[in-house]
Amino acid sequence: MSSVAETPEQKHLLSKTTIGFWLYLMTDCLLFATLFATFAVLRGATAGGPDGAEIYEMPVVLAETIILLTSSFTCGMALLGMMAKNTKQVLWSLVATFLLGLAFVVIEVAEFAKLIAEGHGPQASAFLSAFFTLVGTHGLHVSVGLLWLIIIGVLIWKRGLTSKLTRSLTLFALFWHFLDLIWIFVFTVVYLMGVVV
Repeated sequence: MSSVAETPEQKHLLSKTTIGFWLYLMTDCLLFATLFATFAVLRGATAGGPDGAEIYEMPVVLAETIILLTSSFTCGMALLGMMAKNTKQVLWSLVATFLLGLAFVVIEVAEFAKLIAEGHGPQASAFLSAFFTLVGTHGLHVSVGLLWLIIIGVLIWKRGLTSKLTRSLTLFALFWHFLDLIWIFVFTVVYLMGVVV
């Protein structure tokens, strides 16, 4: 489906939307920076309970990491399909991205449920409180991203690659890659350093 030429008003709105989205990402950076700093300060405050090395299951965390990074690749494939105006490629890539993102969230929820069942919930120590807050905030962002992905996918399926939807898909991809970048920091600072240091 060919995109309709944008009016000056639409271009102005696009500019405002893009700037607004970048401002949102900057505030998210500040949020995560604060959560990382809090975790760094509290990671030794275990109140006599277990530390990260005792509770982290690194094979599971590595699987989560591979799944999320693969979803970043499939999201990139959706953008390539968008540039080639290949709606079918876009939709299949979005389905793959959604399934991978959903698998990531399911694994993370299962990890949290196991820790809580073992008595290692956020109330057990300042370390665990900081851990659940940081990792849970990232997981919440991924969940919101999945909802956004469903909406974009359904609209593209119904309407095709309109100029408005290509813009939305581009912003979504930026958000998704941002979450992958944050996860790399989570993997390194929370899990890897928690086991090694």
